[in-house]
Amino acid sequence: MTVIAIIPARFGSTRFPGKPLHDIAGVAMVERVRRLAAAAPSVDRVLVATDDDQIVRAVEAAGGEAVMTPTECRNGTERVHAAAKGFARPDDVILNLQGDAPLTPPWVIDAAAAAMTAEPGLAMATPAVKLEPDAYEKMSAAKAAGEVGGTTVVFDRKMNALYFSKTIIPFQRHPEAGTATYKHIGLYAYRFSALESLVALEPTPLELAESLEQLRALENGIPIRIVLTEYRGRTPWSVDSPRDAEIAAQIIEREGEIV
Repeated sequence: MTVIAIIPARFGSTRFPGKPLHDIAGVAMVERVRRLAAAAPSVDRVLVATDDDQIVRAVEAAGGEAVMTPTECRNGTERVHAAAKGFARPDDVILNLQGDAPLTPPWVIDAAAAAMTAEPGLAMATPAVKLEPDAYEKMSAAKAAGEVGGTTVVFDRKMNALYFSKTIIPFQRHPEAGTATYKHIGLYAYRFSALESLVALEPTPLELAESLEQLRALENGIPIRIVLTEYRGRTPWSVDSPRDAEIAAQIIEREGEIV
């Protein structure tokens, strides 16, 4: 069993063309994500999956490994599968890391990978963090203002996901019950055989309603193990615009480099 972290990095983003190569505090964003993945102890190999020669050259110049994938890939999951299918074995663990999340701590990445290596029968795993009261209130205010970012998850007593949603779940009708709310962290670990099954399936009704691809797995009976983790005082951040990149650089200046 090999653990392979694959970072999908498409050059032609509609909102932010060339985003993977955008400089964040002196380092290209895709290189930052690659370094984070390489620092996760359970990861054996890190690969950038792209559709552009410029990204391949930049990754290789930094000492990394990159592979070209078809421009027809509709999303990151298909791009990760396209990169892995030439060499991955059915029991290999494939990590799908967001190329626009340059502040994801290595221990968060490792948590998902380690869950898969510890339990060879797992099909998928993904991390989540418990929302503290201030973070819950912040998310609630953002949702009330119409923001769609941020996904929550509920799971059963065996830590298998029951549902993911862009709304805040569970609905806290009785806050005094003390039921926690968990925010999903958007990286995935797949057994390669499960990834093969997933990309062969058509989009499902709940997936289309929420625009959450992981619901395709649940709707087709593919279990997803939720792995609880913590940010340990680090600030997570995703980059969808040049302004987001500036904020990421400010976070790095304030908190220091992770690796």
